[in-house]
Amino acid sequence: MPRFPGTTDRDHVIFDFVKDAIARFDKAAATIIHTFEALEQDVLNALSSMSSRPTYAIGPFQLLIDRIPGNENHLKHIGSNLWKEDMECLQWLNSQKSESVVYINFGSVALLTSQQLVEFAMGIANSGYPFLWIIRPDLVNGDSAILPPEFNEETRARAFITAWCPQEEVLNHPSVGGFLTHCGWNSMIESMSAGVPMMCWPYFADQQTNCKYACKDWEVGLEIDSDVKREEVERLMMELMEGEKRKRMKERAEDWKQLAFEATSEHGSSSTNLDKLVGEIIAK
Repeated sequence: MPRFPGTTDRDHVIFDFVKDAIARFDKAAATIIHTFEALEQDVLNALSSMSSRPTYAIGPFQLLIDRIPGNENHLKHIGSNLWKEDMECLQWLNSQKSESVVYINFGSVALLTSQQLVEFAMGIANSGYPFLWIIRPDLVNGDSAILPPEFNEETRARAFITAWCPQEEVLNHPSVGGFLTHCGWNSMIESMSAGVPMMCWPYFADQQTNCKYACKDWEVGLEIDSDVKREEVERLMMELMEGEKRKRMKERAEDWKQLAFEATSEHGSSSTNLDKLVGEIIAK
């Protein structure tokens, strides 16, 4: 159960949604999860023990799509972005040094307060690293996303700020060395598939749980306190991008990247599970 509802009201809409999803679990013909077995074997084992119906781990999706031969791959151009992508950021990344850039994206739903935006901005500025920051028009709750003048002055020569980007291409770009994320599941699995360590600022829903796994279990992340302070942002960005802790997280992220590729290879667990799932659907 995600802890984010924080309610004692049994009729709370989010609590009711989660309760309903759990009630449906044993009524379904199967459970399909966007993960891969090596990443969450304990969770998959637990789910399998709760039901006689199969549980299929068939991720990461994009790596499975990439396995389809080019002339047969009609899925490559189907996206799920809620915002128009700015492709110019890829040209900017081409001009940066290897693993020197921090990619910053809080997803399509998470919101910041004006104060949190300022604290993130000044911590990012004070760290000294080049960065690609995705700032949606609605990122700040009930207000415009206005950055301090001193931030703009300090970072003009090493910043690329836009409203949205092709995230998978960005994460796989050789210039990207770290990812400041809200810990949405797609972002998490895409980052590990690219071998990129993370700085984690979970917002709601499953994100606190995802953050815990990234930082404690998978050893690829550093958590930022929800009460954002610029000094902490600066310190954690330095740990993310250099030093022994960065080296360890990068090694672990590369391990998960390799395991993700193995899972989606021809006879890997995710490819096999997808074949079984399709076979079951066709049989019905």
